[in-house]
Amino acid sequence: MSLENSATLTWFYACKVDDVPANGGVCVKYFDEQIALFRFARRNEWYATQNLCPHRRQMALSRGMTGTQEGEPKVACPFHKKSFSLVDGRCLTDEHECSLNTYPVKVEGDRVYIGIGAGGQQVEVMA
Repeated sequence: MSLENSATLTWFYACKVDDVPANGGVCVKYFDEQIALFRFARRNEWYATQNLCPHRRQMALSRGMTGTQEGEPKVACPFHKKSFSLVDGRCLTDEHECSLNTYPVKVEGDRVYIGIGAGGQQVEVMA
């Protein structure tokens, strides 16, 4: 489920661009929630999802393998390799599997922001 359609979207500062490895991800903590932030440098695109893998309930997606499937950006859980769309969070491995929450991302200068429903507190990047 994407929070992008939320009527009360709040953008919070997540990190600097250089804090996220090119073509990789980091975990950003927002209050008690962990958000996986991905940088597709080769496509100049950014994506954010929940960090919790819905299949095994492990906080691991920020360490997942990124790539594309039929041109769509995806992340594969590092433990069981189930793939999820970074665009809308749906499971690409099995259409009946759980999906991920996704969040909009914007970059202004060297700062990366993630859109979320409410709040506005400093976050920490867990590299």
